[in-house]
Amino acid sequence: MSDAKPKDHKKKRFKKRYWLLIDLAIAAVILVLMLYRPSRYGVPVVAPGKLEQGEIHPYLTHDLLPQLHNGAQSGEPFDLVVLQKPMNEVIAQCEWPIESDGVRLYPPVVSFEPQRIALMAGVDMKGVELVVTAVVEPELDERDLLNLRVAKVKVGAMNVTPLARFVAKRMYKQHLELWPIDTEDLRTKIAGSLLNDEAFEPVFDIRDFFEDGRQKLRVEKVTIEHGKVTIRLAPVS
Repeated sequence: MSDAKPKDHKKKRFKKRYWLLIDLAIAAVILVLMLYRPSRYGVPVVAPGKLEQGEIHPYLTHDLLPQLHNGAQSGEPFDLVVLQKPMNEVIAQCEWPIESDGVRLYPPVVSFEPQRIALMAGVDMKGVELVVTAVVEPELDERDLLNLRVAKVKVGAMNVTPLARFVAKRMYKQHLELWPIDTEDLRTKIAGSLLNDEAFEPVFDIRDFFEDGRQKLRVEKVTIEHGKVTIRLAPVS
């Protein structure tokens, strides 16, 4: 009997050490996955200087807005083409980094891929640098409603999509309860789609962009290819 007790005690100690090693190994794997830097996340685009306050990037004023204005004036369906490289330059020339509650967000890099848009951004959480990736898959349903579905959220190489969706829905609900917002505003609809998976009617008024605009446009189709997004727009009578 006296020999059995030491043996049982040794077994218990061995089991504790065994599970402790497993816990440490799991923690190490999670840490490695979170600190992983995706190979496609390169150095954020370095723009030639920052925009002055109130200044608009030339790609918007000389390319996208003329496309939108001329197409709307035609009265016929037309394509608005958005290119990846200049859009990254537009993003890079905004004010970065953004800081809130000890978290620093660096300029995201957007990547247009077949049928999806990936955004990757460096995040500094009190000295710990991570890369967060969000993949959005725009889709029009059978009712012609648009949903900007967030298909995946990753921290490093770690998939945190379920957790991210839960947190986003909770934040969105709290925001609606605390602050009065215009539910018909296009920005509100986009936020509801991204954060709460709510499809919306993709109609907007170009008066938001041009003082002389009196035309409403509907998104009829979104085609995403390598390096560009083509949005089919049609006038709404």
